[in-house]
Amino acid sequence: MACYDAALSYAKSRIQLTGRSRRTQLVQAKLVMMLTEITKGQLLCLQLGRLKDQKKETFAQVSLAKRNNVYHALEIARSARDILGANGILDEYPVMRHMANLESVKTYEGTHDIHTLILGHDITGIPAYTTA
Repeated sequence: MACYDAALSYAKSRIQLTGRSRRTQLVQAKLVMMLTEITKGQLLCLQLGRLKDQKKETFAQVSLAKRNNVYHALEIARSARDILGANGILDEYPVMRHMANLESVKTYEGTHDIHTLILGHDITGIPAYTTA
C-alpha cells in the first residue's frame, strides 16, 4: 500500500504528467493494476483468515496466499519505482526500502518456487520435491 500511495501521490503532483495523454494513460494503467492486485491480495488474506478462524485452512492455501501476495507486492513496488522515475530509488520515498524488504520475504518466507511445488503437489497429488 505504501508503494501504491507514494506512486499515486507522486503521479498526481507531477506537472510533467498533466497534458501528456499517452504517458498519463500508462501511469493510470499501472496504478489500476497496482490497486487491483492489492485488493485481490487483501481479499485472499481475508478469506484465509476466515478459514484459519474456523480451523479449516491448509498448508496449500497458506502457500497460495504467500506466493501470490509476495509476487504481486514486488510487481507493485517495481511499478511504483517506474512511476517515480529516477526518484524511485531515493531514500525520501519508501519504494526501494519496501522492495528490499519484499526480496527478503520472498527468501525467508519460502521462495516462489517452493510454494509452487507445494501447490503442484496439492493439485496433482504428486510430490515433485522429494528425491527417489
